[in-house]
Order: sequence, then structure tokens, then C-alpha cells
Amino acid sequence: MNIKQSILNKIHNKEIVVGIIGLGYVGLPLAVGFAEAGIKVIGFDKDPTKIDRINDGKNYIKDVRDAALKEVVENVTFLATVDFSQIKQCDALLICVPTPLDKFKKPNMDYIKSACTEIGTYIKKGTFVSLESTTYPTTTEDFMLPIIEKESGFKHGDDFWLAYSPERVDPGNKDFVTKNTPKVLGALNKDGLEVGEAIYKFAIDNLHLVSSPRVAEMVKILENTYRLINISLINELALLSGKMDIDIWEVIEAAKTKPFGFQAFYPGPGVGGHCIPLDPFYLEHIAKKFDFDLSMIHTAGHINMRMPHYMYIKIATALNRHKKAVHGSRVLFLGVAYKPNIDDERESPALEIIDKVIGKGGVVSYHDPYIPQIKTKEGNTFKSVDLTKGEFEKADCVVITTNHSIFDADFIQKNSKLVVDMRNIIREDSENIYKL
Repeated sequence: MNIKQSILNKIHNKEIVVGIIGLGYVGLPLAVGFAEAGIKVIGFDKDPTKIDRINDGKNYIKDVRDAALKEVVENVTFLATVDFSQIKQCDALLICVPTPLDKFKKPNMDYIKSACTEIGTYIKKGTFVSLESTTYPTTTEDFMLPIIEKESGFKHGDDFWLAYSPERVDPGNKDFVTKNTPKVLGALNKDGLEVGEAIYKFAIDNLHLVSSPRVAEMVKILENTYRLINISLINELALLSGKMDIDIWEVIEAAKTKPFGFQAFYPGPGVGGHCIPLDPFYLEHIAKKFDFDLSMIHTAGHINMRMPHYMYIKIATALNRHKKAVHGSRVLFLGVAYKPNIDDERESPALEIIDKVIGKGGVVSYHDPYIPQIKTKEGNTFKSVDLTKGEFEKADCVVITTNHSIFDADFIQKNSKLVVDMRNIIREDSENIYKL
């Protein structure tokens, strides 16, 4: 029996072991999904705190049900470990590690490299390997494959299969979770695609197969770059509209009445999260190798990068019009999550705006019902304050940076001396309300 038929038989009998490398916003929900389907899962992470919490059945990802995690751990369907030698037990390995940018906006591939090195060291023959982390096209075949083959001494197609399946996680989305979100999968050969499809079907309802990993990698970039370009466009138009005394929110509502050819995007202080602000720079990185200039994507990325600066100017202007300088003013920020109703502040523009206000001598505090404490890129640390009338009375300026549904627009307006509303929470016009 060849290795392909051997693993397909194990899949059919639900005897496979799936390894998930990286137990964050992508990896943990995926691990629980496989475990709930009756598949044994081993989760790998280098953070011992995460490992201890998982093995105690304690959840730290909001999109995972507490009861679901506890059940699969108690049933020993899901075990987490820092011991990467247990990779040799796995029939499938799904890589869900971070892929940040360095300070020069170039992809930091250290986490993927580390995962591939561990895989190459311990992989057994007949293993399916899939990368889910956001990256640039050609990563799977040009970056990962040489590492795994070198470290293992195995040959792709004969001893293991390699694929790419981009994560599609939307934190806080109650309608689409890991299981019912359609998933793209591209492998380096047809056998790998067949094996990968059979494995992913345990945890994913609908798979869309493509011809290669580089197609799947470009799919991820397209999805998020599409959003970045449109959000950057509306942000730029919002800044212009402000100068022209035009309400951009009214403009959008009117444009939405067109039943075709228009999709509404909304302005804000900048785009956060791991994907949208970073993906264009991944694409720029690989485009340079092909001597290609991504002028539109480059521009959109830099518009987004400048938005926190423009928002600082908005705050400074509002204070100035009320005869106050930023220096010495008390500024209360409402919301530091990058989108409403989630506990994730990764790449949140609010943190950068906070740093800018502090840099100019402002006295900052913040409230976020989902994020009890923060540390900004400049090393400023804060704990969320209680949202009381007294906090509003102390603040010279209240800045709405995240539109959490829990925020009461009437309460904010009635108790604030000055409000800079970057999310259009407060709909009424007033001399003390400044919009984006």
C-alpha cells in the first residue's frame, strides 16, 4: 500500500492525528473544530502559559466556546504541548503562526522558518503539511519546501505533501466561524490536494480547491488588499470632505441607495488587525523580485499608515478651537480594539494615536470593555478606566476610536466637554462634536 492510500484509509477511519502549530486566533478555533469532529489533535505552541491554560480547559479566544474547549480537553481529543518532538505522531500539520512585518515593513518569516525547521526535524513519512498564515505568493514552494526537505531528508510527493490554505478568521463575527466559512486550498500536486481536502473536511463545511499554493496565497492577498484600497479611498475622501464642510457619512448613505455598482465602505482612524494593514507590504515584497511596481496598493497602504497622524491633527485642532493645547490636556479614548465588540488590539490605530498625543504632552486615559490593559509600540502602558460621569468630567477631550455597541452616544455627548468622533457614533450636530 502506498503512502497516499495509507493516509486516506486512516482519514476514512478517523484514525489520523492532526497537529496545529500556533494556538492563537487561527490555530485554537481550528484545533477545537477538528477535535469536536472526533479527530485527535495535538496543539503546539512555544508559549507555556497558553499550553497550561488549554490543558486546564481555560479558553482565551472569544470565538471559541468555553464549553467546547473544556469538552475536547476532558475527552483527551485535544492536547496542547511545547514539546515539538510530538510532531512525529501527526499525520497532518497545519501551521498557524504569526507573520508580522519588521520595522522596515518587510515580512518577518522567522515564525514560519522555525515551524518548518521543527517539522523537518520530526516529520514522519506520509504527512500532509499546510500553511495557513498570511504571507506572500510563492512562500510555500520557494521558502517552506526547501527547509522541510533539507531538515527531513524527505522528498515532496514521495514522502510528504505541502499545501497552502489561507485563514479566514473574522473575530467577533457570529454568523461566520471557522467551520462554516468557505476555505481555499491549493497543494503542490494532485495527491496532496486530495489528501488535504479529505483532512480539512472534518473541520470545514465547504472547500474551494485551486490549482496551486501560489494561487491560494494570492487569494488571501486579493481579499484583504481589496478592502484596504476601498477603506483607504473612503478615508481620503473623508479628509477632503471635512475640509469642504461636507458630511462624508451623509454622502455614503446617499450613495448606498444605488442598487448596483457600489459597495459601501466607511472611514475611520485607520485599519487594524493582522491582515488588512499588512498584506499589501507582503505583496510589495514579492513584486520587487519580479520588477513590478504596485503603485495603487503602495498608495493605499501609505494612506492607511498616515491616518493616525491625521487623527492626531483632528484632536489638536478640536482642542485648539476650544482654547486648549494638547500639552497638559486630559484626553479620554473610548475603545482601543481595532474593530467593534472584540478583544483584539493588534495593529489598532488607536494605540498609535495615543502615542502621538502622549508625545505632545497630552495626559491620556482609555476605556475599553473588552481590553483591560494595553501596551503601545512606544512602551506606554495603561489600564482601562471605568466609564463614569466623573471620568468624562475630568477629560478635556473624549476621542471615540472604536464603535463598540455598548457605548451610549447620548451619555457620551451629554457628559463630555468636547468629543472627537472618529466612528460616527454621535449623529447629532453640536459645537462640541468633531467628526472625522
